[in-house]
Amino acid sequence: MINDFIVIDATGAAIGRIATYAAKQALYGKKVFVINCSDAVITGKQHAILDVYKAKISRGGYAQKGPYIPRTIEKLMKRTIRGMLPWNITRGREALKRIKCFSWAPEEYSKHEKIITFKKAKQPYITLSKLIDLI
Repeated sequence: MINDFIVIDATGAAIGRIATYAAKQALYGKKVFVINCSDAVITGKQHAILDVYKAKISRGGYAQKGPYIPRTIEKLMKRTIRGMLPWNITRGREALKRIKCFSWAPEEYSKHEKIITFKKAKQPYITLSKLIDLI
């Protein structure tokens, strides 16, 4: 296939919009590379977003029971994308394997045409890198 993969630049884009687009393309069978995840944003007030993530972390039991909340930028983005997929059936698991997330722009993907169709958020927001630092 000519277009068997796509590169999504997450700079300034809302994390949920990136996740839905990436999940849809992975279900179609394309490999999806999300670059610059550290610059993706979550809209809302900072203290409200932190309260939600800290509540998720404190809800977890001991280490073997979960829920497991990722503490790195790439894993948090991939976990968000997983929420948009039917990951507990084979089709969804295969789609999740086709998704790779990077907090920077690797050279082999920065040369290709990137999808940047997302508008910059006008509401208050927090970037993923700042969220990970504050958790």
